[in-house]
Amino acid sequence: MDRLTMLRQRPCRQLSVIATAGILLLIVYHVYHQPVLGQLSVHRLPLPKTASLSNRKHFDDLRLDDAQCQATFPGLTKDIDDMVAFGSFSVKYETRPDSPMLVRLEKGQLYIVHHETDKDIITAPYRDARLATLHQIHRAILTSPVPLPDTVLAVNVLDGPRNDTLSYSRAAFGAATPGSPLVTRAFLMPHFSFWGWPALPFVGSFQKAVEAVSTQHMPFSKKDARPVWRGTKRYNSAQHPKMREDLLAVAGGQRWADVQELAWGEGDGQTKNDQKVVATNALRIQDFCKYKYVVHTEGITYSGRLQFLQLCASVLLTPPMAWLQHTTHLVKPVYASDLLGVRTTEKETTSPAGKKWPRYSPSEANAVFVAPDWSDLYDAVTWLEAHLDVAEGIAQRQRSLFWEQQGYLSPAAEVCYWRALIQGWAKVAKVIDERWSKAPRGVPWEEFAMGYPKEVRDK
Repeated sequence: MDRLTMLRQRPCRQLSVIATAGILLLIVYHVYHQPVLGQLSVHRLPLPKTASLSNRKHFDDLRLDDAQCQATFPGLTKDIDDMVAFGSFSVKYETRPDSPMLVRLEKGQLYIVHHETDKDIITAPYRDARLATLHQIHRAILTSPVPLPDTVLAVNVLDGPRNDTLSYSRAAFGAATPGSPLVTRAFLMPHFSFWGWPALPFVGSFQKAVEAVSTQHMPFSKKDARPVWRGTKRYNSAQHPKMREDLLAVAGGQRWADVQELAWGEGDGQTKNDQKVVATNALRIQDFCKYKYVVHTEGITYSGRLQFLQLCASVLLTPPMAWLQHTTHLVKPVYASDLLGVRTTEKETTSPAGKKWPRYSPSEANAVFVAPDWSDLYDAVTWLEAHLDVAEGIAQRQRSLFWEQQGYLSPAAEVCYWRALIQGWAKVAKVIDERWSKAPRGVPWEEFAMGYPKEVRDK
């Protein structure tokens, strides 16, 4: 090659080197650049990808085997593994009126050995919960591709957890509450609303809510920018005894929020003491999803509204949760204080047991934790409105995780969880109480479901 040709090519090589270096710098910037929380730039954060049709088809498949369940819903059964790790325990044969329901599983059949007869437990809400949970267990057994182990389940349908039972919730970090014993081993079971919740006509059932929300296609930018909440003011837990009162004090009646206490009146809605009442300002779940920001408040213990709100492609705003349900461990919070760049006190981020939820970046989060007294609610919503790319990412990650993409609240996930729960329980639950030798086999589920015994039928 002559010198003239080399001189002509040198500028091209230099430009190529400069271009290559520039591309590398851009890559390094995008990989390692972490914006300072509270001063987040408005660069576009990636939204979750939609699920492929091959993944979605599994969400209604009730006959996935254990390997398929684990591959389709990784991490779903983490809490079951945690409970099994505590080791074995004895299932007590207790038949007091307020004792947990005892359910025998034998060769694929269900038998009701004991059910609660306490007058406060057999009223409509708990009666519905009991029947719905039994239906869920029965469906999981019927659709199992392999036989499930024989065992005896102790099923607690009250809001508060009990040790050595299946319960709807458990304190997030094993904290005792005033007047209640420390509950460390309560196996979390799916909420009864996955079967049905007839006491709340504006909910009905989880499947009904799914269909209503799924037919509603509303871009995030078109949604109402006010945080929304409906609830009863007096239902507060020992961990946060003024949570709902504080929320109403901060946001109730404010133009920037749609926060209202439910106005109960006579009608055909919620059942209270077996009398039907309805809230005149209640919202259907699909109407909550028309808002960018949905506010979650726990009740005396957990709140059954959580899984319904997680169907929305909206930002979940809640104080750090004090109670776990069977999928609560999948929540990935970013703290409003981190978004706002303000210092938080230990009281705001620490559980009653002295432990904390993990913190996630805005690009990972699927929920926003605000202060328990809601003092930063307005500032959090204002910040999210100024950074809509961040807000939309959080909203879409919630909807994608729990329904669209990963389906952790799908029918398949529910029966996968129930079967893993029965298998895990059977590994450590020992029926060694000598009273079991004289215990009745129990009423067959099919007979019980048709209205046996009399006190269930007549209520």
